[in-house]
Amino acid sequence: MTQPAVPRVDFYFDVVCPYAYLAHTQVGPLCARLGVALRYRPILLGGLFRVVGSGAGPMPSMPAAKAKLNLLDMYRWADHLGVALNMPAAHPQRTVLAMRTIIASDDVPRAAHALYQSYWGRGEDVSDPALVGRVLTRAGFDGADLVAQAQRPAMKQRLRAAVDEAAAQGAFGVPTMVVHTAAGSEMFWGQDRLAFVERLLTRAA
Repeated sequence: MTQPAVPRVDFYFDVVCPYAYLAHTQVGPLCARLGVALRYRPILLGGLFRVVGSGAGPMPSMPAAKAKLNLLDMYRWADHLGVALNMPAAHPQRTVLAMRTIIASDDVPRAAHALYQSYWGRGEDVSDPALVGRVLTRAGFDGADLVAQAQRPAMKQRLRAAVDEAAAQGAFGVPTMVVHTAAGSEMFWGQDRLAFVERLLTRAA
C-alpha cells in the first residue's frame, strides 16, 4: 500500500462509545499541534463486532465488578481531561442513524462533535431522528436533509464499507487510531493510547 507523503491519523469511532468520545476531544488538538492530517472514519461498532466475530461485544459478559469500575474509570478520565461526560438514561443507544448522518455530512468532524456533545455532553437520545435533525441544524447543517439522506441505500453502503475498512486495518473496537507515516502504519486502540500516537508522530517528524 502506498504510504501518504504527510503523516496521517485515521480515527475510527462510533458515538455510542464513551472512550471514543474522550479520544475525540483530544485527537483533533493533538494532530493540529503536530501539523498532522486527521481523517475521521465513522463506523458502526455493533457492525464491527459482527465482522470480527465478537458477537455483541464485551459488555454483556462483563463481570459486575468490572462494569462498575469501568463506569468509574470513564468519569475519572473525563475529569482528568476536563470534559463533560453525562451517561444517558438509555445506554447503549442505537446509533446507526447518527453515524449515517455523520457520513452524509460535508464536515464529518463537526457533525461528529455535535452528536458526541448530544450523546455524552448532554445525555440525549441520538436514536431519535427529530433530535438528531435539531442537533445537526444547531451545528450549522441542514439537519432534516441529513436525516433524510441517512435513509438512502448509498449511505447504508458507505457505513458498511467503513466497517469493512476498519476490520481490514485490524480494528476490533473503538476508538481505533491508525497512524500512517513514511515508515508504515501502526494501529492503536483506546483513548489511553494517545500518548503513544503522539510519540510515534513526533519521532516520524
